[in-house]
Amino acid sequence: MSTPVVKSSDMPEELQSKVFELSLIAVKKFTVEKEIANYLKKEMDALCGPMWHCIVGKNFGSYVTHGEYY
Repeated sequence: MSTPVVKSSDMPEELQSKVFELSLIAVKKFTVEKEIANYLKKEMDALCGPMWHCIVGKNFGSYVTHGEYY
């Protein structure tokens, strides 16, 4: 498995570390991308409050906006 690479972020480093940790758990626990995304979304909602979006996949395009520091 490859190491996560952050190209741009305004998320606090502690939160990024938690996301990486949860991501590793998710890919060990699930094989279906939708299940991985669902797990991460629920964990982040529980940790930081609702409104998280989680996208998991290899080949797609997207455009998303976010609140500062999240």
